[in-house]
Amino acid sequence: MKNFRNYLQLHLNILLFSLTSVFSKLASIQYNQNGLHAPLLYVFLFLMIANCGIYAIAWQQVIKKFSLSTAYANKSVYLLWSQIWAVIIFHEQLSPQNILGILIVLFGVWTVQRYE
Repeated sequence: MKNFRNYLQLHLNILLFSLTSVFSKLASIQYNQNGLHAPLLYVFLFLMIANCGIYAIAWQQVIKKFSLSTAYANKSVYLLWSQIWAVIIFHEQLSPQNILGILIVLFGVWTVQRYE
């Protein structure tokens, strides 16, 4: 149960990190639409920086519980979250290459986990 809890914390932290790219893209959209005069641009920039700070502190706490190879292999799941956000929030389409890439990454994470 403790091992499950540690992995849950690790993956929630990775999910948190993936939101940085969401805030970044939202800031970019605001900038492209309204330039530097868009109030939401600064809200998203603040959220992006705050999210990175919270993630950095949480990451330091989480990686104490894992070997670095395991922690960084699992961090690759970030790509999966990024694609999920792209589809759900930005209504982008997944290409077969995207799906193949995600499957390769997940296979790599599984391979590392198997030997942990």
